[in-house]
Amino acid sequence: MTIAIFGNAMKPQTLVEVRHILQFMEEKGIHVCLSQELRQELDLREFPGFPENWDGEQQPENIYGEPIDFALSIGGDGTFLTSAAAIGNKNIPILGVNCGHLGFLAEVQTQDLDNILQKLVAGEYSIERRHLLSLTILDKDGLKRDGLVMAPNALNEIAILKQGLTNMLTIETKVNGEFLHTYHSDGLIIATPTGSTAYNLSIGGPLVVPQNRGMILTPIAPHSLTVRPIVMPDEWKIDLRVSSRYDTYMVSVDGRSQSLSTDMSLHIERAPYTVKVVQIGDNSFLKSLQNKLNWGK
Repeated sequence: MTIAIFGNAMKPQTLVEVRHILQFMEEKGIHVCLSQELRQELDLREFPGFPENWDGEQQPENIYGEPIDFALSIGGDGTFLTSAAAIGNKNIPILGVNCGHLGFLAEVQTQDLDNILQKLVAGEYSIERRHLLSLTILDKDGLKRDGLVMAPNALNEIAILKQGLTNMLTIETKVNGEFLHTYHSDGLIIATPTGSTAYNLSIGGPLVVPQNRGMILTPIAPHSLTVRPIVMPDEWKIDLRVSSRYDTYMVSVDGRSQSLSTDMSLHIERAPYTVKVVQIGDNSFLKSLQNKLNWGK
């Protein structure tokens, strides 16, 4: 068995938990790959020759001669999103260990870590597939522009945001080629069900059970009381054309932001792959709502 570990190397608590995991894995004879950031920050003199380094680019089976079975994301939901982006379409299941705050994606608490690792090694887990959104940027001639965002696929959301403090955006929105609405607002979020508990939740968007197949359009501070969020099938395709007083706007893909010119338009659809999320124990979405949002208290 081989396990990859990702984490926020700037947080001391993350490094403490990673060292604990390394000790556990070494005792079990399990191969470990560390992200470059963790390997640079950790003093690994007590683990000579262990673990190896994986930058997420090379093929996993080229490290130990076998595929990577799991990835551990040590941190909060932001770290989980970074881990998912690094893994991409390599089909490696991810288990989130929460060293952050709210943690809808990183559900495992550090005080339960030994028990959780035992269950993971013993195969006592299930896998949930989470759908992503894919962003394509088009220039004024309708030609695809690659490389303008670090990673074009979003597990949580794609957000269109104003760049200045005062300029409102005008966002012409088409769905499957049919005109839907022109939003006059501070921005627009297109979220997955997984991302419904993230930025979407903070601006009053609906909560959607992650097992659903759909995407959510939620405007940010719309300049009309009749404008409301809408949930639609994720087989549908969205086209956006943005105008602004300053001729620029921001697009954010799971927090990875880039400034774009208003002569560039956006095409959003379901990504061609899913993220596999490891579930251990009875941490259902409903229990997460009770524990993290104090429902039923």
